[in-house]
Amino acid sequence: MNDGYDPFDFVNIKRSEPEKKLLSKRKKSFEEIYDRFDQQQVNKQSARCLDCGNPYCEFKCPVHNYIPNWLELIRQGHLFKAADLCHRTNSLPEVCGRVCPQDRLCEGACTLNDEFGAVTIGQIEKYITDNALSLGWRPKISATKLPFKVGIIGSGPAGLACADRLTRVGIEAIVYDKYPEIGGLLTYGIPAFKLEKTIIKRRRSLLEEMGVSFKLNCHVGKDVSFESLMNQYDALFLGMGTYKSVDGGFDGENLQGVFQALPFLVSNTQRLLNEPQQCTLPDLNNKRVVVLGGGDTAMDCNRSAVRLGALSVHCVYRRDRESMPGSLRELKNAQEEGVNFLFNRQPIKINGNDKVHSVSFIKTEQVFDKENKKHKLIEISGSEEELDADVVILAFGFRPNPDSWITNCNIRLDAQQRVVAQEHQRYPFQTANPKVFAGGDMVRGSDLVVTAIWEGQQAAFGIFEYLRQL
Repeated sequence: MNDGYDPFDFVNIKRSEPEKKLLSKRKKSFEEIYDRFDQQQVNKQSARCLDCGNPYCEFKCPVHNYIPNWLELIRQGHLFKAADLCHRTNSLPEVCGRVCPQDRLCEGACTLNDEFGAVTIGQIEKYITDNALSLGWRPKISATKLPFKVGIIGSGPAGLACADRLTRVGIEAIVYDKYPEIGGLLTYGIPAFKLEKTIIKRRRSLLEEMGVSFKLNCHVGKDVSFESLMNQYDALFLGMGTYKSVDGGFDGENLQGVFQALPFLVSNTQRLLNEPQQCTLPDLNNKRVVVLGGGDTAMDCNRSAVRLGALSVHCVYRRDRESMPGSLRELKNAQEEGVNFLFNRQPIKINGNDKVHSVSFIKTEQVFDKENKKHKLIEISGSEEELDADVVILAFGFRPNPDSWITNCNIRLDAQQRVVAQEHQRYPFQTANPKVFAGGDMVRGSDLVVTAIWEGQQAAFGIFEYLRQL
């Protein structure tokens, strides 16, 4: 049957992305900046897929999505089948379609990427899930209910993925979180111009329809003891993420006007949600803002500062542009919105008496170390410079900050305070306490949303196998 498909569509049809909202409007709004693909655009872009025999996009994806398969399904108009297949490997595809660094993962690995432009995988993934859910699609759930209850601590991507997978096989999942909304950093850490919070609220409604229960505004260790949960549930999953900020280790970090990235982002989201703020949000109106760091969190701070009325925003990173750990797509969006980038600068001091007035840097150079066969960073003597600043935001990353009850319950930590949960032992992601499983950033360290989803799903499989043996 000829359905209009041309095997040379990858040549005839150029890669395209949805239009962005007008720059003048998006710089003032905490709304997603991309318009959505329509069906015609999705059909054209999905037709560009070569359906590689050994698809690199699928291999590079941490959850190993069946990308060529659901691209073909949506091209043929089988929306619900495509949604089924998306959810077979990914519990939160609508989130990954928005926040995954596709340029470093699936699209970066696309066979077409270098010469013709990668298939627009992320936007199609978002289209499939958004439209399927709006038309009534729901995931398949086992009709058989198993006599087990699992408590999940943390409603971030790992916890939600674990709850999703357990519920689908008939195990009751109850999720605890200290915040009043689910999502963890999906809700409170990632700004709404990348991920609107209605998306997470919709996923909450869907999970509740499936049978997941949420106990929010409940801080385990304070409002309820971990020991009581150990007695109440057949197994537990820990997915509490990483919330301890990494310091720069230089003078001036405690001056007035210096803020850590995560409290800044969380407090801004709480303001937008009309919730009590974690800390006082700084007034950035007509202020000179300097963001230190080069990851996605730094990009989030840069672009939030623009929307909060900053006079200028400078992002300073110690290596070159190509070495930035954040998404190049986000860097481009930040540049379009007026953020200035200074590369190869190492901060050495934040200056001020009581309040910050500038930041001192020294220029750096990357030199190849023949002995260790890798590049190392060296400082260039005599290259010091200073940048005026009213506000400085530190975005150097996050570390686990486990509560004391973790070690009291025979859960082992490594030297970096990460929970040890060996994925290759008999039950994936089981801790030293056989009843307790863990996954996501508190096991791996600060990483991608999609990686946390994969670990939450794998832990659910481990829990299922463990419970079967009871």
